[in-house]
Amino acid sequence: MRSTIIWLKADAPMKPAVGQVCNGCGVCCAAEPCPVARVFLWQLRGSCRALEWHADVLQYRCGMLIQPSVYLPWLPAIWQAWFARRVRRWIAAGTACDSDALAASGAVPEDQA
Repeated sequence: MRSTIIWLKADAPMKPAVGQVCNGCGVCCAAEPCPVARVFLWQLRGSCRALEWHADVLQYRCGMLIQPSVYLPWLPAIWQAWFARRVRRWIAAGTACDSDALAASGAVPEDQA
């Protein structure tokens, strides 16, 4: 089993158990890119660069879903809502947690604070 350290905001919710309601913890997207990021952002490993922190709700959100034009500037404005609906389906946004990543909390090293 491979270990990877990911850094998330201290205010982010704790990762729910697999099958529980998604709470915007960001662990899944920080652990590895989803198929949408792999296809459209050509990102094969690492934390997804479309993972966005939304301090107003203390949750992580998918930037490809919220504002696709930021990540896909070639996408015509008229297609953005259509694309966002597809991304919502492809990543099953707002449904159940499907990440088997194990998450532990810890103190942030001083040089990372």
